[in-house]
Amino acid sequence: MEAIWNQYRNPILAAVGAVLIAFAFVIVVPETQQAVIIRTGEPVSVVNKFKPNQAFGSTGAGVWWRIPIIDRVEYVDRRVLNLDMEQQQVLSTDQLRLNVDAYARYRIIDPVRMVRSAGTLATVESQLGQILSSVVRQELGRRSFASLLTAERGTTMQNIRTLLDTQARNYGAQVIDVRIKRVDLPSGTPLESAFQRMKTARDQEALTIRANGQKNAQITRATAEAEAARIYAESFGKDPDFYDFYRAMQSYDATFGPDSPSNSQIIIDDGNDYLRQFRSGGN
Repeated sequence: MEAIWNQYRNPILAAVGAVLIAFAFVIVVPETQQAVIIRTGEPVSVVNKFKPNQAFGSTGAGVWWRIPIIDRVEYVDRRVLNLDMEQQQVLSTDQLRLNVDAYARYRIIDPVRMVRSAGTLATVESQLGQILSSVVRQELGRRSFASLLTAERGTTMQNIRTLLDTQARNYGAQVIDVRIKRVDLPSGTPLESAFQRMKTARDQEALTIRANGQKNAQITRATAEAEAARIYAESFGKDPDFYDFYRAMQSYDATFGPDSPSNSQIIIDDGNDYLRQFRSGGN
């Protein structure tokens, strides 16, 4: 063995050196990564660049080449990435301090711009985290706490996503979605006072609704009574005798009917005009 090594040492070393040199020229780019080849500080090409609706397995990943020492390779994830925002305290329009947790989902769609503007994916994530915090404070600061519990919350999230995506494009990123994980009032006295203010506001709203309902009921009742009086007047004007009979029956019902006071007593003679409808002919 030693004799073989002594005899073929130089060819073996040359072959190993050639293999090492060949590997120095070759890079392997996985399906989940984009590779930006940077030559003397300037991006010159992208391997396996993200393209919308491109089938997995036909993206251009695999073996590629570079110039050793001169070329540097920056790998950028092609997948959808998560960005968690640190908890922020936001002052709402109804003067409530809210503890807000949010997150965003994004991907790098222009790795060359990312390298030129930020350099690395870690820098992009740091910058987007600061922008997300600022946009969340700006947008939620224009809303009330109650609005975040209604369908208006969806509009708020869309506005935050649009604003963040506009800023993210400067770093070659696309913001896909933004969500608020939770919005809480601070514990202790602020929380109790907020609940009390909310209860007072709801009580006032209930009183207003009840008052408007009573007002509308009175208007409806008065309108109906006026319409009834008009109809009665038209019908009674056509037959005065019937009107006189009808009014007498109403009076008798109020005086002698089941709803009249049980202890009421009336003493009149049979010739009294009040009882004329009981006499023959109503005279």
